[in-house]
Amino acid sequence: MQPLDPTTLITPGRKITGISAILLPILDDDSVDWPSFDAHVQRTVDAGLTPAVNMDTGYGQLISEATRIEVLTRTNAIADEYVAGAFVSDNAGAKFDADGYHRQTSQIQEHGGVPVVVQSHGLIELEDAEIVAAYRTLASACDSFYAFELGKMFAPFGRIYSLDVYSELMKISQCVGAKHSSLNRMLEWQRLDLRNRQRPDFKICTGNDLAIDMVIYGSDYLLGLSTFAPDVFARRDAMWQSGDPAFYELNDVLQYLGMFAFRNPVPAYKHSAAMFLHLRNQITTNRTYPGSPERQASDITVLENILHDLEKRLAE
Repeated sequence: MQPLDPTTLITPGRKITGISAILLPILDDDSVDWPSFDAHVQRTVDAGLTPAVNMDTGYGQLISEATRIEVLTRTNAIADEYVAGAFVSDNAGAKFDADGYHRQTSQIQEHGGVPVVVQSHGLIELEDAEIVAAYRTLASACDSFYAFELGKMFAPFGRIYSLDVYSELMKISQCVGAKHSSLNRMLEWQRLDLRNRQRPDFKICTGNDLAIDMVIYGSDYLLGLSTFAPDVFARRDAMWQSGDPAFYELNDVLQYLGMFAFRNPVPAYKHSAAMFLHLRNQITTNRTYPGSPERQASDITVLENILHDLEKRLAE
């Protein structure tokens, strides 16, 4: 492969498509805080971002089927368009569960959403050619869907595909884009370069919460970090489109938030999000779903300082 100069990918003035994963708020009795959930989805829509529900940020791998369906029903009533995680629970060594995925993608489409095919052990343990065949099988029952590459720092059932597999995914017409969560700039730059040459309308949605400036190179985003402040992300995106140099300083503060919230153990970022939204008086508690890792209470002081900095910049 020829050396890649990422500066050639920078696209000033581009309109960024922002998809924001929705945190599922939890009450003191461990039940879902549905009024806060509805309000969070509405704020995301009002900011001009597309909600993404039943993703990792929404505890998609932990919640019950009834909760998953309630999330879809409520989101469909609020948002004109949204995406949702199609998650199939399995264990290492399991066979690829096409029927399970079909049930999930059909359920999402019946509720007005676009599926995001979350990886599973049965999917990632296939050989490369079999992986492509599996996605083609899923595509046969979808009007449109997003693929998803997930690094193992997020979940043990994740895998980053080869560029050859990625190229084949882009040839599936129903696959309109893919979320890329390797936390590796070079891997994402390679995909952007391939996309630009092979299928320019294919959306590469960065999931790199440690490099949210990937949007300047042509990535769109599907981030957990944006759930902390969809309004601020929308402001940042508008700055890039208009050529406002204030983009960089606002992005810096958001990136500081991302570096702090997504430190190891990475899955505990959901507790950071709950703390931050609670500080903004947008959810009732800062609790997480049972079984999800937590942060120390001392994090609140750092998050308060970041919030004050963001509020100051938004007021300017």
